[in-house]
Amino acid sequence: MNKRNTQQRRHLIVSQLQQQGELSVEQLAGQFNTSEVTIRKDLTVLEQAGLLLRRYGGAVPVPQDFVSDSSLEKVSKRKLAIAKAAASLIKDHYRIIIDSGRTTAALLPELAAKRGLVVMTNSLAIANTLRELENEPTLLMTGGTWDPQSEAFQGQLAEQMLRNYDFDQLFIGADGIDLARGTTTYNELYSLSRVMAEVAREVIVMLESDKLGRKIHNLELPWAMIKVLITDEGLSLADAKKIEQQGVKVIRVQA
Repeated sequence: MNKRNTQQRRHLIVSQLQQQGELSVEQLAGQFNTSEVTIRKDLTVLEQAGLLLRRYGGAVPVPQDFVSDSSLEKVSKRKLAIAKAAASLIKDHYRIIIDSGRTTAALLPELAAKRGLVVMTNSLAIANTLRELENEPTLLMTGGTWDPQSEAFQGQLAEQMLRNYDFDQLFIGADGIDLARGTTTYNELYSLSRVMAEVAREVIVMLESDKLGRKIHNLELPWAMIKVLITDEGLSLADAKKIEQQGVKVIRVQA
């Protein structure tokens, strides 16, 4: 099925779900005359976009109290806008790294239109979602030691795996921005982030503007290692200019 028909099917799934309240994978596969594997991929992509919630054997609508929360909705829109801008930088057949994190995870549905991608990640959640995409990018895992705090693999084994490859782009988030230094993190295990940056031609940082000004001691990536920062219009033009003076391209998206 071509891309247009895929998008139409997903639009109909969301519309029908809002009317009926719950749908099963078996029911949808029969309705659209497609496989249950394809429907599961649809539901995964739609869940990543915040349009439904997966349940065993099917899906349900996003609870109304969540949808009506303006702050959560705003955050979701910012992440999606940042993800769309990030995806526009990816070309077919690129070799990319996607670091663990909620903002980087928002990029995954946008990859459905790309062809021939090779994707390395240290996140099980991201890996599982990539497996559900219809275009099925080649998936590489770093391996290593599981870190509960970052919910990702870290450590020397992961670093060694990364050094066996070279990549076109790294997509990575951050806990904070230090205008003078670069991106910062609460996690003491940040050496893997440095290795990811070292093996990629371009480092693209994806984060929301409210991360600016957080007092975090750990410097994750200095500005010298970063090529592009994608954030929202909450980052002032004055602060964007300060970052650009560090040699970083700043993209401010409208959510």
